[in-house]
Amino acid sequence: MTHCLKSFEELIHICTELRDEGKQIVTTNGTYDLLHPGHVATLREAKGMGDILIVAINSDASVRKLKGPQRPIFTQAERATMLCALRWVDYVTIFDEATPLNILQTLKPDFHVKGGTFFQERVEEEKNAVEMYGGQLVMLDLVCDYSTTKIIEACRKLEM
Repeated sequence: MTHCLKSFEELIHICTELRDEGKQIVTTNGTYDLLHPGHVATLREAKGMGDILIVAINSDASVRKLKGPQRPIFTQAERATMLCALRWVDYVTIFDEATPLNILQTLKPDFHVKGGTFFQERVEEEKNAVEMYGGQLVMLDLVCDYSTTKIIEACRKLEM
């Protein structure tokens, strides 16, 4: 695997040490199935909000539950490797649940960043979880209407 991919348990210890050093922790999450310019812009902006950026990605099983049997396009190991290659990403972790609530409630990031295309109900859950301990949820604008689903649909049309 890659040096920045960490288990949830490892991140608990890392975040404790970082907080002791006075570092601000930022998290974001998603499937990151096909890395596109919208993802890159969101990750760059998220990193600018603190000292450490942790990206939580849905496991392969979690992506299938959320997106259907045709997804993910890339495995969780491949997605983690791509994210770790980006200079803005400090750590990546993989989670099996549909939402990152457990990660947020345990790691308690100073900022949790959401980019563009999330359902309001889900954002509200994450916002409440983060604000409960004094953190802040930050919503970023969608960048140029990029979407993995739209990219996949465009590729399928080309095949026809």
